[in-house]
Amino acid sequence: MKTGKLLGRLAEDIGPQEFSLADEILDSHSGDKWFASARPEAVVRAKSTETVSRVLAFAHRHGIPVTPRGAGHGYVGGCVPVNGGIVLSVAGMKRIRRISAKDFMAIVEPGVLTARLQSAVERRGLYYPPDPASRADCSIGGNIATNAGGPRCLKYGVTRDYVLGLEVVLADGTVAALGGQTHKNKTGFDLHRLFVGSEGMLGVVTRANLKLLPLPPFRACLGVGFESMDTAILALGAVFASGLLPSALELADAFTLAAARKRTGSERLSGCDAHMIVELDGQERSVRQELRALKSVLEGSQPVFVDQGFGPDGCEKLWQLRRQFSYALRDTGLTKLNEDVVVPRGSLKALFRLAAGLQRKHGIQVACFGHAGDGNIHVNLMVDWNDVAQRERSETALDELFHGVLNLGGSITGEHGVGLAKKRWWPSAAPGPVDALHRTIKAALDPKGILNPGKFLG
Repeated sequence: MKTGKLLGRLAEDIGPQEFSLADEILDSHSGDKWFASARPEAVVRAKSTETVSRVLAFAHRHGIPVTPRGAGHGYVGGCVPVNGGIVLSVAGMKRIRRISAKDFMAIVEPGVLTARLQSAVERRGLYYPPDPASRADCSIGGNIATNAGGPRCLKYGVTRDYVLGLEVVLADGTVAALGGQTHKNKTGFDLHRLFVGSEGMLGVVTRANLKLLPLPPFRACLGVGFESMDTAILALGAVFASGLLPSALELADAFTLAAARKRTGSERLSGCDAHMIVELDGQERSVRQELRALKSVLEGSQPVFVDQGFGPDGCEKLWQLRRQFSYALRDTGLTKLNEDVVVPRGSLKALFRLAAGLQRKHGIQVACFGHAGDGNIHVNLMVDWNDVAQRERSETALDELFHGVLNLGGSITGEHGVGLAKKRWWPSAAPGPVDALHRTIKAALDPKGILNPGKFLG
């Protein structure tokens, strides 16, 4: 039976509230924030676990490709339906089912926006730390699919560290409740965590049990300018040598700061080729004391300036600069190839030098900023997309970037995932037995290969 007739049968089963063949719906579900797009043959906007299960059982039976989709704010083409078939969106499953102050956990559906969950739990004096930059737009399901992080993962860890349990629909429609609601659980394999970071290739998450923490009552922040990146990296080492553990520690390079100066019109960054933001949180007395110690440590590196902020408003004033970076780079008119590479913390200096070398060699501006506290720096190749020769050189530069990062003991992605964008570097990042193990697990859970096909496992 042809796919069109099969989809007609599925449409009758699911109903027009959740199933669509409308052109505008197909177009709006064809890509994410990366460059690629592909039109699906149908879109199912699921409202329940039952719908997800019925769609997958049907697709498995007939061998129809299914591309799971959350909010569509990924940066690597992870939800592009390259093989057509069905896009299965869980964006409409957006209920916060439970927040428990006694158990320090929340039960949520995958379409819940990350910022919405954070606001809801903070009103109860609780805290969900993972904070991807797009948290106002991205969803918990997408965060789980990519194991999203953010600045606060330095102290608090990434999404995986907060997943206590998952309800997952497998490729054949089977619904499995994995993990649980307790903060400790050693019953069998740690199966629920297998699906964290799996990029929609092993199953579809329909519910998540998430660990919460007590909300830190106070925060304080320093914004520090340095004459050079080498000095800033030495200062970073001094911070950790002092025994302090910030909740976030960010670095930005000269090109990024120049773009931010132009966008904001501020002269505060004049004379700086590197900028650091360090945040502390906890009890007010201890935070204020630690901030004084932190300031003393950083002043030993002879910074150009040290700004400080206390409480939500004071901290936000300093973070506003960081939030301008992506917009400022966009203002340059160049196309930003955003690569979320990670290196061991001790190799940060080598990473920045690698980036500077790529700029000199290939004549492409490179902007680096990000989560220096855990070695996750966003290396952005700023390409004139109208210059064909520069576009071609950018491909060579990306090869050298990723292989250079791997030679430093790093990873080609820390937050965004592999998806389509980094597919060609997968063999280098996961050679031999590592790739084979991924394929064994994929074949066991999705023997017909219907889930998110065309990505890094083919």
